[in-house]
This record gives sequence, structure tokens and C-alpha cells, in this order.
Amino acid sequence: MDALDQAILRRLQRDGRQTNRELADAVGVAPSTALERTRALRARGVITGFHAAVDPAALGRDVQALISIRIRPQSREAIENVRDSMAALPETLGVFVVTGNEDVLVHVAVPSTQYLRDFVLDRLARRKEFVDVRTTVVFDYVQPREQSELPDPTARDRRTSSG
Repeated sequence: MDALDQAILRRLQRDGRQTNRELADAVGVAPSTALERTRALRARGVITGFHAAVDPAALGRDVQALISIRIRPQSREAIENVRDSMAALPETLGVFVVTGNEDVLVHVAVPSTQYLRDFVLDRLARRKEFVDVRTTVVFDYVQPREQSELPDPTARDRRTSSG
């Protein structure tokens, strides 16, 4: 990815609904170049789609939580089944299969702490394959709007060691 690809990504992440002409003007290239680069980014799988970002609180889902789940038996099939079943729940914002003490981490948004309590006790804790369920309420959640290539972590080491 070169600087132009990164500029296009930054602009599209800020506003995926802008026209190709607006995008081209913003990054300083011809519309045909912007379109060609955007198509190439999609073809390479860098851009995976466009969507509408929704605020859960605006939908009455003011409480967010992270739910850590340990699963037994610990097998690929069991973990993938839990991953997929958690992703299908309307309360779920995201599902992460992780290493460490837990196997799956589920990010949910619900209307209230009472709803969260009932959800955990009545729908999760009763599952036979769940040996441990822990809930952490989220006070603040900030999701960066832009992602780009990371800087080379060794670049600083090289600058300081060559001097």
C-alpha cells in the first residue's frame, strides 16, 4: 500500500458515502485513478465492504458488557459452535475467540443491567458446555474510525542505535 492507497482508505473510513469525484478531489487525483485504486483495494480484500455505523444507545441499548466464557469440551467444533451461536444473538456486537483463561469473549449491548443479568443467567449460564461465565460492564467504548498500516516498530530502534 502506498501513500495514495492510505489516503483513499482514510477518506472512505471517514465517509463511505462520498462520491468518487469527492474522493478524488480530496486525495488530489483524477476520478478514474480514485475509482481504479478503490476497486483494487476491494479486490485485494483491504476494503471488505461499506456499512452504516449504528449507536446502540440510540436503539435503547444503553448498557454494554464483555462476557468471558470458558467452554468444555475444548474442541474446535465446540468453540466454533459457541462462536456462531453467540454471533447470532441480537444482543451481540462482536465475538472474539481468544487465548488465555477464557475461550470466547462476547461484546453485547442491552437495554439495562437487569436485562444483562437475565441474559447471562437465563440464556448463557444454563448452557452445559459453559463452565465459567464472567461479565464486565463497559463504562466507555471508543472505536477508532480509521485504520491504516502500522509504523515499523523497529524504525525507532534503528534511529537510536545508529547515532
